[in-house]
Amino acid sequence: MRVRGRATALGGLAILLWSGLALLAVVTRGIPPFETLAISFFVAFCAGMAVVIARGRLGRLRQGWRAWLIGFGGIFCYHALYFTALDFSPPAQASLLNYLWPLLIVLFSALLPDGALHWRHMLGAVMGLVGTMLILLSSGWGGHGTALGYGCALAAAFVWAGYSVANRWISDVPSELIAGICGAVSLAALLVHGAAEPTVMPSEAQFLAMIALGLGPVGLAFFFWDFATKRGDLALLGTLSYAAPLLSTALLIAAGRAALTVPIIAAALFIVGGAALSVGVRPVKPAVNQA
Repeated sequence: MRVRGRATALGGLAILLWSGLALLAVVTRGIPPFETLAISFFVAFCAGMAVVIARGRLGRLRQGWRAWLIGFGGIFCYHALYFTALDFSPPAQASLLNYLWPLLIVLFSALLPDGALHWRHMLGAVMGLVGTMLILLSSGWGGHGTALGYGCALAAAFVWAGYSVANRWISDVPSELIAGICGAVSLAALLVHGAAEPTVMPSEAQFLAMIALGLGPVGLAFFFWDFATKRGDLALLGTLSYAAPLLSTALLIAAGRAALTVPIIAAALFIVGGAALSVGVRPVKPAVNQA
């Protein structure tokens, strides 16, 4: 139980790191998405490999094809689908469909041998989804997308939820493998970028933002998430994941990139309330006087 709690806490740290993604993405705006992906994951690969080598754990990268397929397939396919969705549909609609993944994690986790679908997890996830809808609606709901865009956004949600739950099948695989997977994702993104995108030279601020992405939201966060999904409480992690868009919006407000509005306050109440419900706040029992 101690390992389960620690793993779930690390998943919470991953969610916290992901909340900085939107703010850093604002800085990198103008750089083609797969170029950003290639550079940021290369930074994650270099940082991860440095730690793996320093700790003498290079041999842990020698894993079976299934572990590599789950890791690479989940991380690369999710980003490829989500970026494609943003190209062919408005960001608000694409993000809403994409943010079905926390709810799907709650549902999929019940299919595991040790899984169970508790009503508080389900209700908490639905409350988180409502809160996320309020955030996205407050940013505007203009424009029409294509079937390809919406299909890719929905597929991205299923891919990330499937990857997170499938990690339970390879729970004995060490998280150091993520360093190698980051390198494979960087290479694949570079190939897609070379075939489909123009190369844009980043400014100094954009380059620093991509380094920050590689060290945080697309670097350390994946190591934490890998360990969390293998050892932690998946249903609870699914509900807590709705904190990411809320914290992301809070950072944008703090940086002067967004305004604090009534829908955002209402969204905070839904998301925080859903998380508290999923955690299961227990009343403190009064101490018994044995004197």
